[in-house]
Amino acid sequence: MPFDVFYGSEVHEIVARNPNSFLRVTRSESDFPLDAKPTQSEILERAKENLDRLIHDGVLVKDNEPAFYVYRLEGNGCRQTGVIAGCSLDEYEAGKIKRHEKTQPDKVADRTQHIVHLRAQTGLIFLAFHGTARIHELLDEAVKGMPLYDLGGDNGIRHTVWKCTNTADWIEAFAEVPSIYIADGHHRLESALKARDILRAANANDATAEFDHVLAGLFPSEDLTILAYNRAVADLNGLSPAEFLATLSERFNIEPTTDKVPARHGEIAMYTGGKWYKLTERVVAEEPSDPVDRLDVSILQNEILSPVLGISDPRTDKRVEFVGGQRGVKELERLVEAGDAAVAFSLFATTMDDLLAVSDAGKIMPPKSTWFEPKLRDGFIVNPI
Repeated sequence: MPFDVFYGSEVHEIVARNPNSFLRVTRSESDFPLDAKPTQSEILERAKENLDRLIHDGVLVKDNEPAFYVYRLEGNGCRQTGVIAGCSLDEYEAGKIKRHEKTQPDKVADRTQHIVHLRAQTGLIFLAFHGTARIHELLDEAVKGMPLYDLGGDNGIRHTVWKCTNTADWIEAFAEVPSIYIADGHHRLESALKARDILRAANANDATAEFDHVLAGLFPSEDLTILAYNRAVADLNGLSPAEFLATLSERFNIEPTTDKVPARHGEIAMYTGGKWYKLTERVVAEEPSDPVDRLDVSILQNEILSPVLGISDPRTDKRVEFVGGQRGVKELERLVEAGDAAVAFSLFATTMDDLLAVSDAGKIMPPKSTWFEPKLRDGFIVNPI
């Protein structure tokens, strides 16, 4: 799994069970006691030591011939098949790899240090593209062969990887793809770009440097699944429960419901005071021309979180908690029942068409608009730079 989907205690439990867990590279603070406060330099050095040990012990093996790697994730009712490859950072700078999310400078700086210190890209950027007949043909051919890896997972997802040495065919096929879209991994991609600039300055004569590319998993957009990224809010911004509902009723039709997940775009399910409510806008205006304004996360932010609950910047406001993916409505109910939140909102999931439209328009989505399942695994392929 990606390094950033685990809590600290979970990481310690995983590495205790498996000393070869790749989390010892991507989350090397797990090598220190939970109550320890290692410095950033100590964390980075431990990550490098752990990566070097995995290579020395033969857990990670260097592949000496150029290859693409077909990667399939299957389980829990979904299947997606893509390819692992190096993508040009120059093309990202030129706008051929399109983004939809802002990045936080501190997170980018942290991952940049990790890449530079280890001289390795240790995780996949999750990219999407409009599938072509030729690429689907290559994928179908690849999965007929003997896999390099075929592994199950604790969450019911099977991960299978095939090695493909017909690199010219893949390069030719992707030359037909006009644009590629970041599905998940904006911070990793921006970090790879900054690491490239640092390493390029120190290695000015290296014309074929690996740091000019970023390790990515590229998947046909039609195969991908986005789950809802829900919200829970700590308090009602000084309003009583009755005042809160009365204020909402000025903007929304409110009715009790047993449906905890909205059935369609424009509906919001709300949990507060031990009850679920369905919210629909009183005035249904013409569909906005801006693809960002059409998103359900934008409706929630612009009509409830900001004007009613006083959350103008959800990126920095600690009163809002984001609840993604499989944690679902049970986690929303738990937060409210435990007193950690006063109200929670279950949203209709952003679609891939939404994501592509926002990216093509050069716009930025609200934070935490998409949650992709299943998650790509770290550690299958590492790119030494």
